Amino acid sequence: MQKFFRLLFILSVFSYLPGYSQTIKKKVATIDPQQTVVEATIAGVQQSIKEGKCSCEQIVEAYLKRIAAYDQPTKLNSIIVTNPNALITARLLDNEWQRTKKMRPLFCVPVIVKDNYNTAGIQTTAGSLAMKGFVPAKDATTVRKVIDAGAIILAKSNMAEWAFSPMVSISSIAGETLNPYNLAYVPAGSSGGTAAAIAASFGLVGLGTDTGNSIRGPSSHNSLVGFRTTLGLISREGIAPLYLRNDVAGPMTRTVEDATKMLEVLAGNDPADSLTANSKGKIPANYTQFLNPNALKGTRIGVLRLLSERNPDAQVKDLFEKAIADLKSQGAEIIDPIEIPNFDSLRQNQWCSVFQHDINEYLTTYGAPVKDLKEIIASGKFAPYILNNLNNHVKNAVTTTATTCTDAYHDSRRIAYRNAVQGAMDAYHVAALIYPTWNNPPAKVGDFAGYKGDNSQIIAPHTGQPAFTLPMGFTYDNLPAGLQFLGRMYDEPTLIKLTYSFEQATKHRKAPILFPVLKNGIVTGTE
Repeated sequence: MQKFFRLLFILSVFSYLPGYSQTIKKKVATIDPQQTVVEATIAGVQQSIKEGKCSCEQIVEAYLKRIAAYDQPTKLNSIIVTNPNALITARLLDNEWQRTKKMRPLFCVPVIVKDNYNTAGIQTTAGSLAMKGFVPAKDATTVRKVIDAGAIILAKSNMAEWAFSPMVSISSIAGETLNPYNLAYVPAGSSGGTAAAIAASFGLVGLGTDTGNSIRGPSSHNSLVGFRTTLGLISREGIAPLYLRNDVAGPMTRTVEDATKMLEVLAGNDPADSLTANSKGKIPANYTQFLNPNALKGTRIGVLRLLSERNPDAQVKDLFEKAIADLKSQGAEIIDPIEIPNFDSLRQNQWCSVFQHDINEYLTTYGAPVKDLKEIIASGKFAPYILNNLNNHVKNAVTTTATTCTDAYHDSRRIAYRNAVQGAMDAYHVAALIYPTWNNPPAKVGDFAGYKGDNSQIIAPHTGQPAFTLPMGFTYDNLPAGLQFLGRMYDEPTLIKLTYSFEQATKHRKAPILFPVLKNGIVTGTE
């Protein structure tokens, strides 16, 4: 009897320790967390926790089990490293919920972060062996924002080394990422690791970066939603750059609603990124107010055949024409085609090789193990396919002037280009322009000649305009394709309305069958 009462006393003491109540809940969960996390949404996960069906700890544990069961065993190879403190953070969030009964905007949202974002206490390499072991002292601004909103950094994802490739996601630190819909094909680059991981439900949402294509291309190739927002809306502080004059950080998710919730947290002025000063006074009280399923009705949308007819694959073209028909069926007024005066001449000579300047500044600012681009080359620690890129950035390095090779607010060529595009939109009275994100399906692994059809590089990176991609359907061999909406500067509200309305009407997003729900944490085959 004495032993019995002693046991009761010990249990009563442990019941007040952090994480204990969650352990008890874990044993009596009313739903299978593995079932919950596949194709999960922010709202769905948070509602399950509110209803006591599962805990945040269980959600994080379920994602970690999926990563362990699938990522390396299938050679998908989307994850470089998981956060060793993810479960501890989840337990703290469970305690927060029990104590306050309030949820921050991204409460218990496990995030997959591209490995060029600084993450305090977690290795950050930008895909390079030359950066192996680099652990930043503090988070990038965007990472800190999502953490402050209640999110959990779950893992760092593989990427094209130094973000050089829009076509593949190959790094010297982790190798090559494959496409979860068909492992014989590529996921595009450079945010291919984030895209593959989110498509395979290894995390709830993802963070990528887009210099020319790198959020939208991988999102298109992996049946995801990808937001390239207005240049200057989201801070790039603490992110290893490719070209700061073009770089955008942003969300990669399975739904427009989740991307919008991420944007709501990420947007805003940051003194550490001077470009964001342009966003002052241009950010609404919230972005979720624009999630209107009926927004297409009566909206004029322009078809940019200048891009969609660039030698399209027949099946991608068919999907695009079906998308136009779907827009019409939802009440949109389609203006087809839209012409942009002097388009071919204005789009020329927009790229500038500022990588050496930008990366050198990043390396010295954050105390990286290499101090500049020349030291990276001398180290020999890089994937062979980027050698020419590295050498070219030394040979062709430029610096900005007052009017050229600078940002979208000061570069005379970029301003002229943007004025032409937005001027055409005004002349035709359209809310947005549409075109396929890529005119071709994903290429086969190793088939560098097959990388063609990228439309993302042509307008938004240079004009600074926002461009969102979302699923448009599937082509050969179960390979996804994306539809892209281009908007005016800081008109994210309109793009949210249109993409959400299209998504709700079509529901093209499907999970990859190669990565089904785990049964008791065990792979049982496809469903």
